[in-house]
Amino acid sequence: MVRWIRPLLAEVEESAEILGAKAHGLVVLRRLGLPVPAGFVVTTEACRAFLREGRLPDGLDEELAAALGDLEAATGRRFGGARTPLAVSVRSGASVSMPGMMNTILNLGLTAEAAAGLAVETGDARFALNSRLRFLSTFASAIADTDVDGVAAAPDRAAGRSAEDEDEEARLADAIEAVQRLVRQRCGRAIPDNAARQLALAVATVFSSWDTSRARTYRELHDIPHDLGTAAIVQTMVFGNRDDHSGTGVAFSRDPNTGENIPFGEVLFGHQGEDVVSGRSLTRPLHELADREPAVWTALVDALSRVEGHYLDACYVEFTFQAGELWMLQVRPGRFVGGAAVRVATDLADERVITRHEALLRVSPQHLQHVRTPRIAASAEADIVARGVGACPGVAVGKVATTTDAAVRMSADGPVILVRPETSPHDMRGLAAATGIVTARGGPASHAAVVARAMGKPAVVGVADLIVEVADALVRTGGRAIAEGALVTIDGTSGEVALGSPRVTTNAADAHLRRLLAWADDVSGDRSERDEAQRLSAAHAALRHA
Repeated sequence: MVRWIRPLLAEVEESAEILGAKAHGLVVLRRLGLPVPAGFVVTTEACRAFLREGRLPDGLDEELAAALGDLEAATGRRFGGARTPLAVSVRSGASVSMPGMMNTILNLGLTAEAAAGLAVETGDARFALNSRLRFLSTFASAIADTDVDGVAAAPDRAAGRSAEDEDEEARLADAIEAVQRLVRQRCGRAIPDNAARQLALAVATVFSSWDTSRARTYRELHDIPHDLGTAAIVQTMVFGNRDDHSGTGVAFSRDPNTGENIPFGEVLFGHQGEDVVSGRSLTRPLHELADREPAVWTALVDALSRVEGHYLDACYVEFTFQAGELWMLQVRPGRFVGGAAVRVATDLADERVITRHEALLRVSPQHLQHVRTPRIAASAEADIVARGVGACPGVAVGKVATTTDAAVRMSADGPVILVRPETSPHDMRGLAAATGIVTARGGPASHAAVVARAMGKPAVVGVADLIVEVADALVRTGGRAIAEGALVTIDGTSGEVALGSPRVTTNAADAHLRRLLAWADDVSGDRSERDEAQRLSAAHAALRHA
């Protein structure tokens, strides 16, 4: 008999092809003794059956009920219950990472009755309403395949931030009704107010998101097969929006822009996970966690050290914390590019974590295309119109496009720079068409930054005074109006945006690259004059045939 569900336990032995990479990483975290919210995974096999048959496979409903029973027993909470309610997240997770391309639903199980019970249990009605609104908004975005945050503005504000309790509760209640009304209008049905039905629909929705146009576009760009399917991961909620000692964040064990051996990332206090990557909320640098929540910081640094020790590579993690307690939500190797990849590989070899031969194989000839990072040569001479945060190094020159459709259309005639308030998975075609990316909001871990790094495209995010006026096909920044089609240059290292095409310079090879190439020549035995990529390729060939 086919089993569609596996528990997220250290003893689970299945591969990432069955569990999905995200769930497989959670199992690794458990084996390392790190805190992971209790849960289970509906496997990629179930997704493939769903995609074939157009419905959830036979027997899954019974397995879901049994798995939820185990979760209730483990947590002492009741799924959808009026007293000590259990809420869960439902997240996608294919065997190959596809950041932001598929659906995530938070706080599922917070029916109207359960939310009222949570308010009684915590004594905080605003927190309970905020959490229910976040559930409805993430669910609505998933089932309607549209962005509803303009309607549900409340999730961008942590619980307890209003000066007037009653006004805040009324605003949250109005936002809840607005989201429910929008779903009825767009889908012809309401979000069910029954926790078990919510979960079944959520799993089906996550599975369906594997086949959206944005997900297919991403797979085609990255040569990922269309028949893999995704898992659906169900975990007990940890509420980053609980209070001022709660929050969420993302962290790299080393800086993804430079490869330097220092923790790097972003944190949001009083918020839940999706707020970090959405770019809609103002994140704080990761190191601020050390001052505000030192116990969480210490636990996170320890976790980063442990995962590096397991993967023998720089790593990326997602985490949340509630009332000062850290929980890990995801881990994967960092997959750095360019100079960062070179520095991490050489540093790990110097630290004797990996061998020099392994370091050479960690760096591809394609990485070397981005090692000598171009920069705007002289900012004082260039017409700098905006400054933000450099999210992916390099220089891109192109014409401003203010929408995904415009970027796709204009790219047929030459390079374009996609300029948006923030990006989401719905912008995938535009991100693929663009040569560079600029956003008004978001930080180094936002959707725009993550996708840009994955594609090796220069990006500038968090341009605070940038306003994108789609209706008028222009952007405003620094008191100036820039029409769509204007030529701009962006510097993904400095975060500068310049009008026109200023002079660009390229960095000389640094010590890490020189050492890596010396190791390559030692392996190949070839000391002739060749370019850097040829020297590395020769070493790769020698190692493969050794």
